[in-house]
Amino acid sequence: MTSLAGKRLLMTGGSGFVGSHLVRRLVALGCDVHLVVTPLPDRPLIADLLPRLTLHEHDGTTEGLAAIVKEVRADLAFHLASLFLAQHGPADLEPLVRSNVLFGTQLAEALAVHGPHLLVNTGTSWQHLDNRAVGPVNLYAATKQAFEDILRYYTEATPLSAVTLKLYDTYGPGDPRPKLFTLLRRVAESGEPLDMSPGNQLIDLVYIDDVVDAFIVAAERLLDGEVEGHEDYAVSSGAPLKLRDLVEVYCQVVGRPLPIRWGARPYRDREVMVPWNAGRRVPGWHPHVRLEDGIGRLLGTESAEGREMNT
Repeated sequence: MTSLAGKRLLMTGGSGFVGSHLVRRLVALGCDVHLVVTPLPDRPLIADLLPRLTLHEHDGTTEGLAAIVKEVRADLAFHLASLFLAQHGPADLEPLVRSNVLFGTQLAEALAVHGPHLLVNTGTSWQHLDNRAVGPVNLYAATKQAFEDILRYYTEATPLSAVTLKLYDTYGPGDPRPKLFTLLRRVAESGEPLDMSPGNQLIDLVYIDDVVDAFIVAAERLLDGEVEGHEDYAVSSGAPLKLRDLVEVYCQVVGRPLPIRWGARPYRDREVMVPWNAGRRVPGWHPHVRLEDGIGRLLGTESAEGREMNT
């Protein structure tokens, strides 16, 4: 039985792709899940779970978030909320800083003052271009690094303990994001050619169930008193593939080639050709779902043999 079972938990970002899968796991464990949310017309990824969740609307102020944290009196907090932009323009500066730096700092301050003094934070492998200790790929990654530095201050100067999980590319069923497999599925359905880069960059993909496992293990480390200060870990498959090879695996699962025009688009500025590979895995965690089986689950075609291997 996990030490998370039955706990009261506070979470940001619970209506996003990764967050919604984590919410489902926590609800299944019998946790009392409280989500910090902003005004939205709907939350389709967790719509069926809303009767089993408690939502707290954040007004954007430090005082407002502190009041929520004080009211909930959670055992542990998860911070997954962020604004992701691969490229930014001048109008994106304030939203990026507000979402990825200010909001997290407000949360850290509230947790340091009111508790719980346990936080699982979410970073990105893009904080480490060319395997550097600090090397943000873009402004999004720079804001994630900025908050991690702020979080280190709080874990040194206050009772707060934290684990930062640095995510790579994530995938799985129900993903509304315009990611690679979404694009490939459209190509498979429409037959329309897809322009892509030369395709020699390495991609590190982790299936969503394995990502959720990492969050659970990190939370258990905190609840079991195994963390002092701040720890950071890489949630990596450990087996990155060239984009060309990744598309070939997808084609094998689908059972036919796809019309990809390799080299029709240039690489992006500061393209990550080799993902960060100097990070540590969370002790006790490793991915279970093979790429072929993950794609099969995504497409609803996984074999019984694959399901047995991944359980």
